[in-house]
Amino acid sequence: MSQPNPATGGAADGEFIILIGLMGAGKTKIGKQLATKLDMPFFDSDREIEAAAGSTIAEIFERFGETYFRTGERRVIARLLDGAPAVMATGGGAFMDPDTRHLIQRKGTSIWLRASIELLVERTSRRNTRPLLRSGDPREILQRLADERHPIYAQADVTVDVTRDPANRTTKKVLAAILAHQAQPAAAKLLAQLVGLAQQDRSGGGLLLGRGRLAPAGRCGPKTQVHHRGNGLAGGVALRTGVG
Repeated sequence: MSQPNPATGGAADGEFIILIGLMGAGKTKIGKQLATKLDMPFFDSDREIEAAAGSTIAEIFERFGETYFRTGERRVIARLLDGAPAVMATGGGAFMDPDTRHLIQRKGTSIWLRASIELLVERTSRRNTRPLLRSGDPREILQRLADERHPIYAQADVTVDVTRDPANRTTKKVLAAILAHQAQPAAAKLLAQLVGLAQQDRSGGGLLLGRGRLAPAGRCGPKTQVHHRGNGLAGGVALRTGVG
């Protein structure tokens, strides 16, 4: 099995990268590009379900109904997540299942590809292979699905907004978001260390980094002030240089 490429910021050791979102968000296309950049295998859970059932998703829905499909989907995704780390694109309803959602949260980094209803309507209208869109007006159905699913999708580790940008540009955004998410624990640990050292400083001048070592304010020449910026993906430690 190929290993994640450290040079491109592959997934944390032993972790999956799982893409979630509504139909038409681009999970399969972005997932394939991510897998190539990270030197990881790629799976599309819908294609794996079709291979296991010997039928298309539409045929499964027509013959057995959505409940039967969701049961099979849960089993297939559990089997895939029990294997070697990979990038995985999931069906729009997969993350709604509590068991599947908890397993995804335990096994890897979940990424919600969030797209506008207008974009989803435009993309899904190109193919008539979406069972859930065959029972009424596609825009109304997608809006209803968004209202139901977005609050659950929001539990994903990372959210990336999808626009009409080329797929390779969106892939770069996703990769940057993964790297930022993986950097958070290290940044939080560094911040805690810096705060602890700052509390020991009785000079009242704040904590400074100077000449390759930590030193209290006022005790070194050229300095870099340490600030913390916000929370979430944008959060982190900012090093601002200046002259003392």
